[in-house]
Amino acid sequence: MKLSGSLKMSILNRSVMSTKAGLSRRNFIGFMLCAGISGLSSKSVFAAIDELATTERSLSLYNPHTKDSFNGVYWRKGKYVTDALKNINHIMRDFRAHDIKQIDTHLLNLLSAISIKLKPEKPFHVISGYRSPETNAKLRKCGKGAAKNSYHIQGKAVDIRLLGYRTSVLRRTAHYLKGGGVGFYPHQIFVHIDVGQIRYWKVT
Repeated sequence: MKLSGSLKMSILNRSVMSTKAGLSRRNFIGFMLCAGISGLSSKSVFAAIDELATTERSLSLYNPHTKDSFNGVYWRKGKYVTDALKNINHIMRDFRAHDIKQIDTHLLNLLSAISIKLKPEKPFHVISGYRSPETNAKLRKCGKGAAKNSYHIQGKAVDIRLLGYRTSVLRRTAHYLKGGGVGFYPHQIFVHIDVGQIRYWKVT
């Protein structure tokens, strides 16, 4: 059944009021992501999430190259947790060049939204996070498919896999959220996500 614009907004308004009355943030976001309100843009969904009186956002990450991991809260009561961000930046560093860059918090929020949607029991495996310009150039030279102006260089992209979920499911979830670019690499078993322009591609 196709909902009218006014009815969609009515549903959204009632949902927000219900959330403020006691519905948990996790349940609200689950509703927003699963209710099929296709008329709402991704900005509308994320704006609704950000405007709620929430208390925490968390992530679970693991870097298979370095064996580093993080599992905890990175945002609490309207503020990012400094020590948590430092740990995340370290985990998502350019391990080839031993170079660290601040990871864009919009990317962390997108990962958090994917986690809320899928409710994984395992952490995200960080295949590639930040890349220095030198590392990115080397990967391009070796034919690894790195873009010349990759969002990885800006700390706005990450290549991930999630144990227990097919990469096609991970891709579909990222597609739905429309938070930026989504690249599908089924043979390498990872999905690229970034917070740049919305675009989709598949590498076979």
